[in-house]
Amino acid sequence: MATLDGLPQHYLQRALRAQVYDVARRTPLEPAPKLSARAGVQLLLKREDLQPTFSFKLRGAYNCVHLLDAGQRARGVVAASAGNHAQGVALAARELGVQARIFMPRTTPDIKVRAVAALGAEIVQTGDDFDSACAAAMADAEASGARFIHPFDDEDVIAGQGTIGVEITQQLPEPPDAVFVAVGGGGLAAGVAATVKAICPDTKVIGVEPEDAASMRRALEAGAPVDIGATGMFADGVAVRKVGRTTFRLCQALLDEVITVSVDEVCTAVRLVFEEARAVPEPAGALAVAGALAWAKANPESVRADARWVAVVSGANVNFDRLGHVVERCTLGDGSEALLAVNIPERPGSFLEFCGILGQSSVTEFNYRHNGTAEARVFVGVRLSEPSSALQEHLGDAGYEVIDLTGNEVAKLHLRHLVGGCLPVAEREVLYRFEFPERPGALLEFLTVLAGRWSISLFHYRNHGAAHGRVLAGFLVPEGDDAAFAAFLQETGYHHVDESDNPACREFLSRLPEAAATERSASGERRMKTVI
Repeated sequence: MATLDGLPQHYLQRALRAQVYDVARRTPLEPAPKLSARAGVQLLLKREDLQPTFSFKLRGAYNCVHLLDAGQRARGVVAASAGNHAQGVALAARELGVQARIFMPRTTPDIKVRAVAALGAEIVQTGDDFDSACAAAMADAEASGARFIHPFDDEDVIAGQGTIGVEITQQLPEPPDAVFVAVGGGGLAAGVAATVKAICPDTKVIGVEPEDAASMRRALEAGAPVDIGATGMFADGVAVRKVGRTTFRLCQALLDEVITVSVDEVCTAVRLVFEEARAVPEPAGALAVAGALAWAKANPESVRADARWVAVVSGANVNFDRLGHVVERCTLGDGSEALLAVNIPERPGSFLEFCGILGQSSVTEFNYRHNGTAEARVFVGVRLSEPSSALQEHLGDAGYEVIDLTGNEVAKLHLRHLVGGCLPVAEREVLYRFEFPERPGALLEFLTVLAGRWSISLFHYRNHGAAHGRVLAGFLVPEGDDAAFAAFLQETGYHHVDESDNPACREFLSRLPEAAATERSASGERRMKTVI
C-alpha cells in the first residue's frame, strides 16, 4: 500500500461537509450471526441496499449535483451508468430542479432503466457496456455544456461515497478490524478507504472484484489504469473496463488489498444474504460479502471470534430474470454441490448401483442418453456430504472413471442443458414426464419403482429445491406392449404425462432418420441396454 499524506483527512473533511442526507439515509450496520458463524468472525452488514434508490450511489451523485453553482445547474447534467448511479443522478436532479440526461448501456437490466425513467430523467441507451455509454455521455456534455457527473472518478462523488465510511466508524464502539467493499470504477472503495483510514488508520480496507471484471487489480499490477477489454456482465454494477485516475491513485494508496471472487461465490453470497436478512442484493451488491468469506478462507490467521469485519451490501437493484442463474450456481459456489462426468456400464441396474455408492451424497441432477456403446457417459450433479475430492476418490476406487466439471464454465452454462440428442436406434421410444414428492431418498425410490422390463433410453432429473422432483424419461416400448406399459405406469403411483408427441421432444429427442437407424441396427452397433 502506497502513502499519500493528507489525503484521508482531506476526503474526511469533504465527506463531513457533504449534504447527502437531504436524500440519503444513515443505513444500519447489522449483525449477521449466520454469516459470522460461517466466516469465524463477527461480520456486520452495512445495508446500503436500504437507500431510497436501493444503492449507495445516490450519496456521491447528490453531493456532486448539490455543489454545482446556479449557472451549471441551468445547463443541466449528463451521466453514464449501468443503473445505480443513473438513479442517484436522476433523483438528485429531480430534488434540485436540474435537467438530467442519462446514457445507459443497452445491456442494462430493465428494472434499472424503468427506475431511472420513473425519476424523470431523459434516457439514452447506447453501446453494450459502461465505457461505450460513458464516451457518448462525455461527448454530449462537451457539445451541450451540461455538467458530466462521473460515476466514480470525481472528487465530489468520492467524498459523497465516503460518508459510508464515516457512518461505519460512528456506528461501532471500536474500530473494525476490516472493511470489505466492492470495486468497479473505484469510487466507493476510494471514498470508504479514505474516510475509514482517516479515523481508524489501523483498519484494513479490502476491495473485492469479480474475476471477470478485475480492472482495479490489473491497474495495481500495471501501476496505472489500463483497459482490460471486455468484462463479464453478471455483476453489471461493477463491470468497468478501466478504473479512474483519481480512484486508482486513492485505492493504490489506501486499500490494503484487492481480491477477486468467482461468479459462483457471488451467487452463494446473494443466497446467504437472503437467508440472513431476507434481502436480495444484486450481484455487485453481494461482492463484499463474497470477498469477506473468501478472505476468511485464505487468511485463517486473521480469523478469530472477537474480530469485527464489515461488508458493505452496496445495492439491491437485481434483475428478477437473473435470480434463476443465481439459484443454479450458488450451491456450486459454497462447495455443497459437484458436477461430474461419470462412465457407468451400459447394463441393467448400473445407475442404482452408482446411487448406492454415493452414500449420503445425493444426486441433484442426472442426464443420460443411450449412445450404443458398452459404457454410458452421464452428467451428474451431486449434493455433497463429504469433500468432492474424497467422493471422486471413492468412486475411482469403485471402478468409475470420473471427470470433475464443477469448475468448468462451459459445462455449467451449457452442457448440463444440452445432454441428450436423438435416439440412435430404430426401436420405438415413448417419452414421459414424471413428478414425485421431493425428500431424502426420493430419487432412489423412484428409480427402484421404475426399473422394469422396458429399457430406459433417456433420463433427465434436476433437484431445484422444490416440493416435487421432476423427471423426463424415455422408454423403448414396442407397440404391442402399450397396454401393459400403461398398466405399469399406473401401478407406479407417480403422476405422469405422455410427452411423446411434444413438438420440442420430436424436434430434439426423437430417433434418427429411419434409414440411418436401420443401417446401424442391421450392423449390430446399436444394441439397446438400460442403465437403470
